[in-house]
Amino acid sequence: MKLITECIVTVFYIGRLPIAPGTWASMAATICWFSFFHNLDISILAILISIIFFIGLFFTHRLLKTIESHDPSFIVIDEWVGQWVALSLLPVNVTNAIIGFVLFRFFDITKLGPVKYFEKMPGAWGVMIDDLVAGFISLAIILIFHSFIL
Repeated sequence: MKLITECIVTVFYIGRLPIAPGTWASMAATICWFSFFHNLDISILAILISIIFFIGLFFTHRLLKTIESHDPSFIVIDEWVGQWVALSLLPVNVTNAIIGFVLFRFFDITKLGPVKYFEKMPGAWGVMIDDLVAGFISLAIILIFHSFIL
């Protein structure tokens, strides 16, 4: 079970990369979104994101019980979920991929506004939900931007 936990929370060991594992995980999530989600119904995507969120929550909780750190950088399942939220309602194209990636990373790294508040939640919830909030903020900004452009 330890191997499965490690594989899931690190998203197949992306989280074990020595430099910027969260950024690499977000990039992998963006590439996956760009490659596979062209015709995916939004309800299916919402279910998929929810399933990954709760799987991440479960396995992050299991891992945190065995280590000292509150939010170790090698746990990147949260970046995967947050990045997909940031891109979830957008047309699949290179521009949206880049803007969604940059905005999500900005809010995830800086922890501005409510992201910081949710990061302080205890345990696995704090690890997972701050990235979810960063994803929703990023998505909202992109959708507002799109409404002014179109």
